[in-house]
Amino acid sequence: MNDPESSRPALLRFLERVQERDLACTRRWIAEEQRCETERLRGGERRPAAPDWLLEQGLSRDAALRMPADGVEACGGVLAGQRARVP
Repeated sequence: MNDPESSRPALLRFLERVQERDLACTRRWIAEEQRCETERLRGGERRPAAPDWLLEQGLSRDAALRMPADGVEACGGVLAGQRARVP
């Protein structure tokens, strides 16, 4: 494009084509971001309500063994008076 024979209008037409291509790319990026944002909003609206129960995690072995002594009933797999097997 550094050819001294190139006319100024031809150079400007080249610049115009490059800018149109870049503008088209930018418009695609904008459309993609709008689509992603719409999906995020829709996903938040469709999210189920928080449960009314809480799952406790991290129960230690000692706490599990103390539970029957603290009055917590054993589950169906452990008979009353039987000690649960904890590895």
